[in-house]
Amino acid sequence: MTTLIIGGTGSTGSKLAQLLHDANVPVLIASRSGTAPGSFQAVRFDWLDASTFQAPFEKDPSIDKVFLLGPVGGEMQNVKPFLDIGVTKGIKKWVLLGGAHGDKFGPLMSDIHAYWQDKGSDYTILRPTSFAENFAREGAQSIKAKNEIVTAAGDGPVPFVQTKDIAEAAFKALTTDLEEFKNTMPYICGPEFLTYDEVAAMLSKVLGRKITHRRVSSEELHATYLSMGFPQVFADILTDVEALVLKGWNKDVLSKDGGPGYKYVGRHTLREYFEENKGIWAAV
Repeated sequence: MTTLIIGGTGSTGSKLAQLLHDANVPVLIASRSGTAPGSFQAVRFDWLDASTFQAPFEKDPSIDKVFLLGPVGGEMQNVKPFLDIGVTKGIKKWVLLGGAHGDKFGPLMSDIHAYWQDKGSDYTILRPTSFAENFAREGAQSIKAKNEIVTAAGDGPVPFVQTKDIAEAAFKALTTDLEEFKNTMPYICGPEFLTYDEVAAMLSKVLGRKITHRRVSSEELHATYLSMGFPQVFADILTDVEALVLKGWNKDVLSKDGGPGYKYVGRHTLREYFEENKGIWAAV
């Protein structure tokens, strides 16, 4: 039986695809281009084009599990037709990659959750906190050019998580019957809480040059994201998340032991990520 990965060319989806492949689980990757890396089978899929929703099941009728990354800023009306098709096809397990700060991603995550509960579906909704990989994306240029990390998070701590840990959680949700992944919505965290001052000091040691944490207001940060060409919806999300970090949301919510299914703690540290990818931040 085959696992369909919607968003399989992204950082988490591609790592999940490899984990499944290594475990001899057939994989079909759905992407807007209809292509996939390496030897993986692929099919064209676009959340904004409902005519593509049947294509995965036509290409591989043996699909019985689905990992999906919904459209950022999308609405249930974009997603429900595909979920309906999946239910009629007898999908046995759904895994959604959401976000720890769910309300900042709009109602889509909670709408999908309510849908699966209503249908009696077997599901897991993964809610990762801030990605370690963010330092290689929106944070990379300021580190390379100005030796600084710019945030509106103040002294708020963050349990940065690597996408390889998110992929491992998704793999377990799809391939095991562990209670923590049975109709649950676990937060996905890294193994340690760090402030951005601590992150700057850590990165300084790894790179061998002084990196500082420059604190700005939420308004300044939002304007910076827009100036970098980020769509409004992404700029809004990233800024709102940092406002929650500033208020201590991460420590208040993610340091709790809420029992099975409340939290999944990854194995890989932020320091490991910096060491493995230090070339990204070579000075310009």
